Amino acid sequence: MIWYGLLVAAVASERVAELVVARRNRRWSTARGAIVAGQGHYPAMVALHTGLLVACPAEAWLMERPFVPALAWPMLAVLAGAQALRWWCIRTLGPRWNTRVMVVPGLPLVTSGPYRWRWLRHPNYAAVVAEGLALPLVHTAWVTAALFTSLDAALLTVRIRCENRALAATTGPAPA
Repeated sequence: MIWYGLLVAAVASERVAELVVARRNRRWSTARGAIVAGQGHYPAMVALHTGLLVACPAEAWLMERPFVPALAWPMLAVLAGAQALRWWCIRTLGPRWNTRVMVVPGLPLVTSGPYRWRWLRHPNYAAVVAEGLALPLVHTAWVTAALFTSLDAALLTVRIRCENRALAATTGPAPA
């Protein structure tokens, strides 16, 4: 169980690293006249993602969830893949990536890296969904996985619509 707490702590540390990058990128975007959208859903997003990091070890410990290798190892692989995809997105977007919806007017849409796939318009959110399922299931915290996934689906619906509107307003419609 201690190793699972360390895994969740490692993911939490990764989140802190994201916030450091986002703060730096926020300054870059603001200096270029970025338009910020979706401030209303941002606190809910922070609370939900923080809740995931608390609920995973809490459910595993309080509900005495077993470690099931046949589930844990594939979920650990999914989790690693989600982290790789997330950081590929961050690297591809460079200073334009942020945890908030911020769009610098006049910049074209990014169409390289994972953003080149037309069938996956928001690859960073695919990483979020994969992580939200995999992290709890590494230690069979299935209630957390189900609850987070349900709440995150609703939140991502709002977030993606907000982001699409912001991008369309500042860059024009996405290429077909």
